[in-house]
Amino acid sequence: MSSTVSYWILTSARSCVTTLQGGRHLYSRCVSKRNQSKWRLFSWASPTLRNSSLCGAFTLQKAYRHTSTEEEDFHLQLSPEQVNAVLRAGESTYKILDLDSKVPRSVLQFESNQLAANSPVEDRRGVASCLQTSGLMFGIFDGHGGHACAQAVSERLFYYVAVSLMSHQTLEQMEGAMENMKPLLPILQWLKHPGDSIYKDVTSVHLDHLRVYWQELLDLHMEMGLSIEEALMYSFQRLDSDISLEVQAPLEDEVTKNLSLQVAFSGATACMAHISGVHLHVANAGDCRAILGVQEDNGMWSCLPLTRDHNAWNEAELSRLKREHPESENRTIIMDDRLLGVLMPCRAFGDVQLKWSKELQRNVLERGFDTEALNIYQFTPSHYYTPPYLTAKPEVTYHRLRPQDKFLVLASDGLWDMLGNEDVVRLVVGYLSEAGRHKPDLTPRPTNLGLMQSLLLQRKASGLHAADQNAATHLIRHAIGSNEYGEMEPERLAAMLTLPEDLARMYRDDITVTVVYFNSQSIDASYKVD
Repeated sequence: MSSTVSYWILTSARSCVTTLQGGRHLYSRCVSKRNQSKWRLFSWASPTLRNSSLCGAFTLQKAYRHTSTEEEDFHLQLSPEQVNAVLRAGESTYKILDLDSKVPRSVLQFESNQLAANSPVEDRRGVASCLQTSGLMFGIFDGHGGHACAQAVSERLFYYVAVSLMSHQTLEQMEGAMENMKPLLPILQWLKHPGDSIYKDVTSVHLDHLRVYWQELLDLHMEMGLSIEEALMYSFQRLDSDISLEVQAPLEDEVTKNLSLQVAFSGATACMAHISGVHLHVANAGDCRAILGVQEDNGMWSCLPLTRDHNAWNEAELSRLKREHPESENRTIIMDDRLLGVLMPCRAFGDVQLKWSKELQRNVLERGFDTEALNIYQFTPSHYYTPPYLTAKPEVTYHRLRPQDKFLVLASDGLWDMLGNEDVVRLVVGYLSEAGRHKPDLTPRPTNLGLMQSLLLQRKASGLHAADQNAATHLIRHAIGSNEYGEMEPERLAAMLTLPEDLARMYRDDITVTVVYFNSQSIDASYKVD
């Protein structure tokens, strides 16, 4: 049965692959209605592209390297043990210790996992504690047009936030250490995921820009530092500005110069949470998402969204874009549900093609870069009149944690493309009940037929595979293995995991998930103290 499902997926995908010659690049792209690439690349000067009848959007050349030539090569049947091994390869669980006894420990532990569709994977994740201030930071970074920007943001953003929160005295100590060539105070403790390439030190160029930032904060003469909301808001925008400036600056080191170009010309959406005691702040730019799983006093579960997707379906976002550009562009800012017809999210780091003037783009790219080797695509969307069209300014949400707030889920849009907010909460609750970690009251209201059906499906699916030991793995399993009715199909799951890299992205995106569990007793105690 698995090979039949796999054969259908393979043949249906290949039947709508469109191969087009655009300039010097060969594009191969099939579009699934459910899952489209964030970037749509066009060579506007190419009549071949303009006159072709397309089944959808283009994506980066490297995303689809045809590695399988015969259908027989694809007839692989994964055993349940192999399926579990693939799903669990990127998972991790981390129990939080009392890093700062002055602040109540509101986080018990977190579980995380990642499943790639792109090769190499374009999602990144990060978890770190602030060592000079209180707080834990969790981040999900969804790259597009390559992984370079997501990698850079995942390594650097937390430093900007941590520095923003430092007191004037601590910043003076940091500056004094630099002036006297002494070791810096430790800024972050990375709670590292297995297999991640996040490193604790920043390069000299990155450190120089971080130093300029804290020097400017020192000039503000604020004794206690920025508020958390201000820190998040300024850090997102300042890092994005530094990414833009670094590629414009004259750099002699070839590696640093090329990396700066790749970071600036690729892009990344970001969603991060800062948790200090009962204070939860979430900053979001793009279409990653954060939700809370809430259990009311009567035992019923609900979902509390903490972010809004910044895309064409967000009316507030459309209004913002129209306010920022002339009325004559109202019909062209969003085309085919994309920003200028090319980008799904309306907020992101990098993507200077949608921020810089045409002249600046041309001047930078003409400075001897090997854009072909670096996979830098030179294009200008039609109706490109009044840049910047894209921003990394986040929306920041504050929520005071309550005892009924049980867990936080942050994930890239690869998960939300497959599962709704309420589905994710129900699956985590089912996982907790199945794993024996928690005994929630899952008795639904008599009229809640959707929840009743969900519970029946979970019970049916529980006998199809060994119990997951990680909530993020559980969510990924159901995201790619469930049918349109929410039923887990082992054949479908195995088929989706068997897809070769040249076809996987046609059916799903990279999926990265972090689930954070709260300490209800600690949170409740903080309310009694207040």
